[in-house]
Amino acid sequence: MIIIIVGGAYPLDTLMIVGADKLGSIPKRLQEAGFEDISHVSGRKVKMVQKSIPEHVDLILILTDFINHNITDKLKKKAKEQNVPVCYAKRSWCSIYKTLVNSEEVCRKCPAIKSMSK
Repeated sequence: MIIIIVGGAYPLDTLMIVGADKLGSIPKRLQEAGFEDISHVSGRKVKMVQKSIPEHVDLILILTDFINHNITDKLKKKAKEQNVPVCYAKRSWCSIYKTLVNSEEVCRKCPAIKSMSK
């Protein structure tokens, strides 16, 4: 599943989440954390390997429990080529929250996420 968050008032404007079929309350929680526009794309389809990372993405969050492993490897390589940081979490808000709060890239750029950890 991919969530792309576009826009926002922070230097970390866009987030791409890859993995899982449904997000449940995760988009709402991410909006509360300061991300604005969220879209979703599944990470199970093999054809995803051929797609590129949109230029406006600042961070990729891979949900490890629902994703094709080949896609994970390809995404990691493409993210490195585009200098986009990658974080990994399970599909639970607790895991996502911990990953975002503990990511140096996120904490450095996103005051909303950083303030949630206090």
